[in-house]
Amino acid sequence: MKIATFNINGIKARLPAVLDWLDEAQPDVVLCQEIKSVDENFPREPFEDRGYNVETHGQKGFNGVAILSKRPLEDVRRGLPGDDSDEQARWIEATVMGDTQAVRVCGLYLPNGNPTPGPKYDYKLAWMDRLEARARELMADEIPALMAGDYNVIPQAEDAARPEVWTEDALFLPQTRAAFRRILNLGFTEAFRARTQAPGHYSFWDYQAGAWQRNNGIRIDHLLLTPAAADLMTDCQIDSAIRGREKPSDHVPVWIDLAA
Repeated sequence: MKIATFNINGIKARLPAVLDWLDEAQPDVVLCQEIKSVDENFPREPFEDRGYNVETHGQKGFNGVAILSKRPLEDVRRGLPGDDSDEQARWIEATVMGDTQAVRVCGLYLPNGNPTPGPKYDYKLAWMDRLEARARELMADEIPALMAGDYNVIPQAEDAARPEVWTEDALFLPQTRAAFRRILNLGFTEAFRARTQAPGHYSFWDYQAGAWQRNNGIRIDHLLLTPAAADLMTDCQIDSAIRGREKPSDHVPVWIDLAA
């Protein structure tokens, strides 16, 4: 089962690029972020024509998450538990039925948190506390599970081409990285780093100042696996070349293969 996370940065602007990648990469499941569309306006037909089931949790103009799956989806839930007043569309989860077993997949778009200090950063840290609570529940469940998406977290210095320019940014502040580590320390495996330890691997390049051409990137798109899911992983890669294509997202897909 090939599962990918992809911040597409607007489905209307990126539809051709996303479809080209789907046709080429043939993932079974895609967890999308920043669809920037309400549910009723999401262009379902091109995905359904390719055999994907489509579940969205949208919001007008920004945020928004979705699951595309060639396999049946069960028990779809929208919204991260823990704050009934939170209206931002940043979380969707479902159970995917594999050939040999089911996998719980959770797609997330973690708040950016800038500028700091301020209410946006307070919201980010509070959201990460709620994420940790959900992560604890997933660890206690019987089936393999993963949490994948745009975490807006640079975990370590080697995850940025120029870490010195991020020291005051919400993505790299010590409190942010500590909150991320608390989740990992529950027993999660960060899929990409379990396979590749070298620096120089990124999943986001800004549109400004030739960041892609100079490989001035950061790695902020992550897949966190419970032990039962980590035991099934056979590969994890970043499709970095997608960033150099026509009208790309500023993020690229990151994917894993699970023997499920």
